[in-house]
Amino acid sequence: MADATTESPVFKVIGTRPLRHDGFDKVTGRAKYGADYAFPGMLHGKVLRSPHAHARIKSINFEKALELPGVFSVITGADLPDLASKTEQVGEGAVNARYLSMNILARDKVLYDGHAVAAVAATDRHTAHEALRLIEVEYEVLPAVLRVDEAMNPDAPILLPELRNKEEGPDKQTNIANHLQLSRGNLDEGFKSADYVIEREFNTAMVHQGYVEPHNAVGIYSANGSATIYCSTQGIFVVRSLSAQVLWMSEGQIKVVPAEIGGGFGGKTTIYLEPLAVLLSKKTGKPVKLVMTRAEVLRATGPTSGSKMRCKMGATKDGKLVACEAWLAFEAGAFPGSPVTAAAMTMISSYTIPNFRIDAYDVVVNRPKTAAYRAPGAPIGAFATETIIDELAEKCGIDPIDFRLMNGVTERSPQTVGPAFKRIGFIETCQATKNSSHYQSKLQGANRGRGVAAGFWFNAGLQSSAIVNIHTDGTASVVTGSVDIGGSRASMAMITAEVLGLSVNDVRPLVTDTDSIGHTDVTGGSRITLATGMAVFQAAEDALRQLKERAARFWEKKPEEVEFHSGVFSAQGEGITPLTVKQLASRLARTGGPITGRATVNARGVGPAFAACLVDVEVDRDTGKVQVLRCTIAQDAGRAIHPSYVEGQMQGGTAQGLGWALNEEYVYDNRGTLRNFGLLDYRMPTCLDLPLIEALIVEVPNPDHPLGVRGVGEVSIVPPLAAVANAIYQAIGVRMTELPMSPPRLLREILRHRIPEESQAAAAD
Repeated sequence: MADATTESPVFKVIGTRPLRHDGFDKVTGRAKYGADYAFPGMLHGKVLRSPHAHARIKSINFEKALELPGVFSVITGADLPDLASKTEQVGEGAVNARYLSMNILARDKVLYDGHAVAAVAATDRHTAHEALRLIEVEYEVLPAVLRVDEAMNPDAPILLPELRNKEEGPDKQTNIANHLQLSRGNLDEGFKSADYVIEREFNTAMVHQGYVEPHNAVGIYSANGSATIYCSTQGIFVVRSLSAQVLWMSEGQIKVVPAEIGGGFGGKTTIYLEPLAVLLSKKTGKPVKLVMTRAEVLRATGPTSGSKMRCKMGATKDGKLVACEAWLAFEAGAFPGSPVTAAAMTMISSYTIPNFRIDAYDVVVNRPKTAAYRAPGAPIGAFATETIIDELAEKCGIDPIDFRLMNGVTERSPQTVGPAFKRIGFIETCQATKNSSHYQSKLQGANRGRGVAAGFWFNAGLQSSAIVNIHTDGTASVVTGSVDIGGSRASMAMITAEVLGLSVNDVRPLVTDTDSIGHTDVTGGSRITLATGMAVFQAAEDALRQLKERAARFWEKKPEEVEFHSGVFSAQGEGITPLTVKQLASRLARTGGPITGRATVNARGVGPAFAACLVDVEVDRDTGKVQVLRCTIAQDAGRAIHPSYVEGQMQGGTAQGLGWALNEEYVYDNRGTLRNFGLLDYRMPTCLDLPLIEALIVEVPNPDHPLGVRGVGEVSIVPPLAAVANAIYQAIGVRMTELPMSPPRLLREILRHRIPEESQAAAAD
C-alpha cells in the first residue's frame, strides 16, 4: 500500500463511493432499533417526572399504583445505591457517579422540570401510564434559578449545597461548579498595540441535538446476578461502565447489546433509562422495556448549554490580531459539567493571537443536565469570536477571508493549550472557500448578505478494538464495537478491503456487543474512522501477515519471500503460480487452520479539524424572517475514506448549525416549566428551510495516521452560527449577538435600529 501521508497515494477502494452495507435493511424497515426489541413475558416501564423546576420531595406514596392490576413494581431514588461524589474519566468526558445517579432518579430534591422521580413496570404501556397517575408526591416548591447571571448572584438559591466557592472561602455555597482560566502573553500591552478594539456581549439559548429516535432500553436481569441491556447508544462500553457504577455492579456482570441508532450527535453518550430497566427487571424477574416520548426527550435529556459571554478583541490597522479577552459562563443544567472548558480551548484556536486571557465558568441552573452536542461548546465560543473578527476585518478594510488567512494557524503555530500544531489544514480550508464558485459569485438584491466564519475542533483518539476474520471463500468480516451513526460500517469495510486487496462487497462489517469485542470507546469526538479505522487497518494487516505465512508454507518459502499486490500473493521460484486471496483462503484448513487478525489501539496523533462556512441570506425587514439562499462548507477531512459520507457529515453538521443560529431554543416560563416540549414548537429546520448545502472536502493528510484520517463528524457545526450573524449584518447592517436570531428577536433589533435612523431623518427635514 502506498504511503497515505503523501499528497498522491494510490488507493483502489479508499476514496470511492460504494453503497453502504446496512442500507437495504434500513430503507426496508428490517433494521432493529431499540424500541423494536421484544422478549417473552416482557413488561413495559414508564417514568414519573417532576412538574417543578426546583422542589424538595417531602414524600412519595405509591401504594395505590402497586394495587393497580397489571403493575409489577415501582422504584424510586431510594432503590438506587447511595454513591460517593467522585469524578472519573469515562470515554470522552468526566463523570460524577453520584450526580449521574441523582439525575436518573431524584433523591431529596428535584432540580428541573422533567426530573425523574419514580419508575413503574406493568404489563403494557397504558397500565404503566395509569400507574404514574396514582403515585402521590408531596413537593415543597423552591425558587428556581434558570439563567447563569441569576445563578451566579451571591444571593441566588443554591441547587447543590455541597458546591463551594473556593475563591470566597470553604463555607461559601455557590452555583459555580468550576472556574478555568487560560492565558498567554501580556493582555494590557496587547490591547495598547491595537488600532481597533471591539467588545461585545453575547447570549445563546439552550438547544437540543434533535435526534429522531427517542431514548430506549430493555433490561434483563438474570438469576445469576448478571444483566443484559439492549439500547440505542453511541457507546456500549460507556453504558456498561456507567450502569455498573449506578447499580453498584461489576462491569463484567453487564452485557450491552447495541441497537441500530436513530441519531445521537453526542446526546446518547450517557445513560437515563438503562439502570431503571435493569433494576425493574431485577425486582420483577422479567424483561422490562422503557421508551421515552418526544416530550420526555426534550424535558429530561441533555441539551447543550445556553450561555452568556463577553468578548473583547484587538487588531492593528494592517489586520494583525494582537489580543483577546473573553468571559464565558455556561449553563451546566442541574449538575456540573457544561462544555465551557472546550469552548474556552477552541474559540481562538484557528488564529495566532499572542496575548489572551479567557475565563470560563461552569454554572448549575434548574434545567436538564447538559450532554455533548457535536463539537461541544465550540460553536458557542466561535459565535462570539468569529462575529468580532468579521467586524475587525471590516474596520481594517480587509476581505473577511483574507483577514482569516493573514491570522490563521499553520504547522508549528502554538495551540491555545497544549503543544504546537503539527500539519493542519486551516489555511487550505479558507483558501478553498475563497476559490469556491459560491464566493466568486455576485450576490445581488435588496436585504441580501453574505457571511463567512471559521471553526476548530480537537477531534479525539481514545481506545478501539477490531477483529478481521478470513473466510474459506476468500471473503472477510470486520468486527468492531463502534456503533454506526455516520456510515462507519462502510468505512471499516473499505479499509479492510484496501489492505487485503478485496472488493468492498467481499467484506462484511459487523457491530457487536460488549462481550464479543475488546473495549471500544464511544462513537463521538470524530474518532471512529480515525481510531477504530486504525484498529481495523492493523487487524487487516495482521490477517494479511498470517496469509503471507500460509502462502510461504504452501510454497515452502520464507514469509519474507512472499510478495502481495492487488489481492495476489506471489514468490520467485520455478513452478510457483500466484494465488489470489480467494485461492489461498480455500487452503487454510490444510495450511494451519482459520485466520483471524486482531488489533487494539489507544489512538494518539489525533488530527485537529478546521472548517469554514459561507452563507448567503435574505432578510425580510417587516417580519424579521431570514431565508438561507446558499450555503457552502469547506472542511479538512485529512483523508476522505468514503467521500459521500464525509459530505453527509459536513452537510448534517452545517444544517444543525443553521437551525441553532436561526430558530432553535428552549423556552421556559418564569416557574421553570419548559413550554416547547414538542417538535411543533421546538423549531428545527426542515428541507423547506435550507438550500442544498455545498460541501468542499479539503484533504491535508494527518501525518500520524496510516491513512491520513482526521475525523469529520463535528467541526462543520462550529462556524454556521457566526456565519449567519455576519450575513445578516451584511444584508441589513444589524449586528446580532443573541441566539437564536429568530424573527421576533431580529425584528426587535431591526426596529431598534430603525428608530434612530427615522429620528435623524426627521431632524434633517
